[in-house]
Amino acid sequence: MKQFKFPMPARYGINMTLLAALLAGGYFLLESGILPRAHSNNIILVGIFIILAVSLNLVTGYLGQLPLGHAGFMAVGAYVGAIFWRSGFLPDAVSVPGGILLAGLVAAVFGIIIGIPALRLRGDYLAIITLGFGEMIRVLVTNIDGTARWFVTSINELFGMQIPVPTVITGGAPGLSSPRHSSFLVVYICVIFACGAIHMLMKSRHGRAILSIRENEIAAESCGINTTYYKVMAFAVSAFFAGVAGALFAGNTGFLVPDSFDFMTSINILMIVVLGGMGSMAGSVVAAAILTSLPVLMQGLAQWRMVIYALLLIIVMIFKPTGLLGTYDFSLSRILEKIVRRFRAGKTPKGGADIGE
Repeated sequence: MKQFKFPMPARYGINMTLLAALLAGGYFLLESGILPRAHSNNIILVGIFIILAVSLNLVTGYLGQLPLGHAGFMAVGAYVGAIFWRSGFLPDAVSVPGGILLAGLVAAVFGIIIGIPALRLRGDYLAIITLGFGEMIRVLVTNIDGTARWFVTSINELFGMQIPVPTVITGGAPGLSSPRHSSFLVVYICVIFACGAIHMLMKSRHGRAILSIRENEIAAESCGINTTYYKVMAFAVSAFFAGVAGALFAGNTGFLVPDSFDFMTSINILMIVVLGGMGSMAGSVVAAAILTSLPVLMQGLAQWRMVIYALLLIIVMIFKPTGLLGTYDFSLSRILEKIVRRFRAGKTPKGGADIGE
């Protein structure tokens, strides 16, 4: 008996339909008032951290590298999105998607710039250089306003020019306000796009090349795979979606300060990936929902909140060291295929061929 399988376009269609149904269901629950509006901000934060975790999982879980500067790409996207939206020269219908796309593209450029030299390194060395990049972005954001004013003033005095002196670029340490454009619908459309794009990438020949680098980089290179190209490509895609998440973060909080993108933010994102399972997109989604919601749900426990939070992480790592879902990836189409196979097996006459084949 032949095993029943959906064609690949149908598999994608089924999974995307499930995601769209979940999006519509969540939107209905919020708009109808069944879910309190007080929880809407936490739900949006869950979506933002899902994008961050899924994008980091592309490099850590699928490519097998260890970057520690993901918050740097998030910061680039956040400030690019906020500055673009503050300009206000486009209507919101164009400005919102345009700002998100621009934030992702600029972050991807930074990903390529840092990826070309960094991804020639491995292990601890890669972690150190990406950590340095993340801190460099934070320091740059903090000091760029004063540096830009000094530079323009010096040029004007030196050459007798009248270049306007910039007042606010990133806002420096005091912070930068941003229009609040990140609604539930906008964030979770971006979640679906991020999950769908990375899933399709990993199912393509490029994804198989990325996985081969994780398994054995020397063997992959000996088979003709351009390991540097695929490393930089994965790094750029990961940075793109981190930038998208950064823009959504700016549109949700309405105010940005450089300390929001420090080293601990990168560690928190990495923690979500490790807890969910490195190489499992579904695990990243589940872990992002749990770790983002836990501090809010335990607010009534005062000083015990972070102790319980840490203990839960330790317990999971002891009893489930591969993460909550390991390398498992949920697929509705795969579940439906099993149901169809069992149904058809029940109709197969004993000792005969499958009916209709």
